[in-house]
Amino acid sequence: MTYTEIEYEVQDRVATVTLNRPDRMNAYTFTMRNEMLDVFDRIDADDEVRAVVVTGAGRAFCAGADLEGGGDTFNKDKRQDMFGGDDLLEDGTPRDGGGTVALRIARCLKPVIAAFNGAAVGVGVTMTLPMDVRLASDKAGFGFVFARRGIVSEAASSWFLPRLVGISQAMEWAATGRVFDAREALAGRLVSRVYAPDELLPAAYELAREIADNTSGVSVAAIRRLMWSGLSSSTPWDAHVADSRLMAALGAAPDAAEGVTSFLEKRPAVFPMRVSTDLPAEVPDWPLR
Repeated sequence: MTYTEIEYEVQDRVATVTLNRPDRMNAYTFTMRNEMLDVFDRIDADDEVRAVVVTGAGRAFCAGADLEGGGDTFNKDKRQDMFGGDDLLEDGTPRDGGGTVALRIARCLKPVIAAFNGAAVGVGVTMTLPMDVRLASDKAGFGFVFARRGIVSEAASSWFLPRLVGISQAMEWAATGRVFDAREALAGRLVSRVYAPDELLPAAYELAREIADNTSGVSVAAIRRLMWSGLSSSTPWDAHVADSRLMAALGAAPDAAEGVTSFLEKRPAVFPMRVSTDLPAEVPDWPLR
């Protein structure tokens, strides 16, 4: 696929996905939705990619859905393109387009870092909730503005947001629909750290390279699935079962032997396993849809 609304590049085993409609503050469209789905398929298939940084071109990260369609922007009978096109639920309801992207990111086998360079509003913030780390410029702003537009929070954020920040903070932001700054996002645990604008991307890449340079890709993929699936485990005993199966599977695998041997020999590890071909069947899976 040729991308027109995002940019994609890979350098030093780190992929960068840049939302690229700077003249519209990177507002989300059906085209952007399709390109995001495609790029995360590419990321998972490329064993050279060990971590992902997502950011925005220009002064915004993503200003939310493009409202150029006016009052019918979210009318499913007139704007199928704001949903999933012909991608339907079992009852025929068109799937929320932001949700399809969020769920694809949730299924990603590589760790994903959001670098909020500017405003992240509506789907511009909800689609980042399944990303693993969120870093922000001190110029960034955030808003779960759905109630002020007469719609609901989407992109599966009713599942992700309370788990990330707690139900009280999630409801405060969603019920008021107000825009808030990076300092409040940090205090509310939406982002991990806040940086001066020129320090944001270097910090994101430093974190991504720390992952890429020091860890087993198969281990990180398995840990990512364990962590996210563990959020809906009913007891720690369920998590223990999943942990045990993967410890048994990976403990006998080549990456474990290399990880221990390189430590004992005091040298950098060279992990031989590949995410595309060597992921154990014991890794928890999420539905394709």
